[in-house]
Amino acid sequence: MKVILTKDLENLGRAGALVEVKTGYGRNYLLPRNLAVLATAKNIRQLEHQKAGILARASKEKQNMSAMAEKLSTIEVRLTRKVGEQNRLFGSVTSKDVHEQLVSREPLKEIGTHEVEVRLHPEVVAKVKVTIGPEA
Repeated sequence: MKVILTKDLENLGRAGALVEVKTGYGRNYLLPRNLAVLATAKNIRQLEHQKAGILARASKEKQNMSAMAEKLSTIEVRLTRKVGEQNRLFGSVTSKDVHEQLVSREPLKEIGTHEVEVRLHPEVVAKVKVTIGPEA
C-alpha cells in the first residue's frame, strides 16, 4: 500500500514522503490517526503543489532552532545538591532539573561540570553546561 505521510515518523520518513507500507499498518494505524493519506493521483498532485510551502516552513523552523541553539550554548546551569563521601551525590540531577529534554537520559550523579545535549529539532542539537556543586 502506498501512502503519503502527513507527519514526520521516525521509522518511516518525513512529512510529505511517499512510502510503501503493509496494508494492515496503513489502514489500521496510519490512516485513522491522520498520519498519512492514500497515495492517489489527486493526493500526489496536491502534495507536489504544497511541497514548496512545506520546505520553506521547515527551513525557517530549522533556522529559528539554530539561533536558539547558539543562545543555549552560552548558558551555564549551576545546581547544588547534598553530597556524600568521594563527592557522590545523594540522589541525582535529571533532565527535569535542567528543564529540557536531554539526549542522554542518564541522570547526573557526580559533582563537576557536565556537558549535556538538548535536541531542539531533528537536525539541531545544542550543548548546555551543567555544573553541580556541593550544598553549603
